[in-house]
Amino acid sequence: MKFPVFDLHCDTALGLLGKDFYPEKQLKTNQLHIDLDRASKLPGYCQFFACFTTPWEKLPHPMTVEDVFERELNAVLNEVNRNPDLIRQAFSPEEIEENLRAGIMSAVLTIEGPAGFGFAPELLQMLYTVGFRASTLGWNEKNVLIGSHKTGGGLTDLGREYVKECQRLGILVDVSHASDEGFWDIIKVTQAPIIASHSNSRAICNHTRNLTDDMFRAICETGGTAGFNQCAPFVGDKPDLDTVCEHILHFLELDPDGEHISLGGDLDGCDVLPDGFTGIESYPAMARRLLERGVGEKIVENIYWNNAMGVMKRAVCHHKK
Repeated sequence: MKFPVFDLHCDTALGLLGKDFYPEKQLKTNQLHIDLDRASKLPGYCQFFACFTTPWEKLPHPMTVEDVFERELNAVLNEVNRNPDLIRQAFSPEEIEENLRAGIMSAVLTIEGPAGFGFAPELLQMLYTVGFRASTLGWNEKNVLIGSHKTGGGLTDLGREYVKECQRLGILVDVSHASDEGFWDIIKVTQAPIIASHSNSRAICNHTRNLTDDMFRAICETGGTAGFNQCAPFVGDKPDLDTVCEHILHFLELDPDGEHISLGGDLDGCDVLPDGFTGIESYPAMARRLLERGVGEKIVENIYWNNAMGVMKRAVCHHKK
């Protein structure tokens, strides 16, 4: 396959930790959906590594949600630093492109659920400096920022402040997991491109985690992108690579030039994947199936790399550590 892979969401940071949230696995080789040995066979690779937290009711004593966030962050950074010949942390689109030219993979930090730092907009400046470049406003819970697709509830005043501060800094606002009401509240206030890092088409698979056609159009109008999620319940009943293609072909009916569709596999964040997709190593097979289904090479290249890179260039401030 000649298409490099730019994936907007994975939960590998949490996957590297054991049940008690202590480092257990290595990024270079493991039994997760993503490791560097398999990813290195791709013609290029950039991964958004999400640090996931939610207001868990039970954690091993005396651990806090903040501790979990810090351990996920450290797990990713330690593994990246352990493999400098294979992967480097990227702070900007330019650094991702530099790494691609050098044959080096890129790791970009993102936030899935701000519970790990108390949902505090005032801490985003520090997190931006560390390297975080995208953030959801929550997970499946209703919180002080927004309601979720499970709970309902719109964007709060603090949520509006969070969106504003993200966009001031150049952190992409990610609407995956948001309620329908919260989604439209974000659209009303956004001043920058919006992403749905790991969300599919609700017209193809009627699940609240997926995007309606109007939602996808609204993301396109902001200059944003939607990343295709490989989690089987959001793809369809007993899905395979053809079911994956149905989602993308439907989005292409709404976005004929294929400029707002990306990858966001949710790898290591889901138990069941479509038949024919086993992990990061399966992106070439997915590309071949898209080509066989009549999607042009340029559009596949857009989906696999250019669209995610483009939204970063439009929304993420230039910053080098």
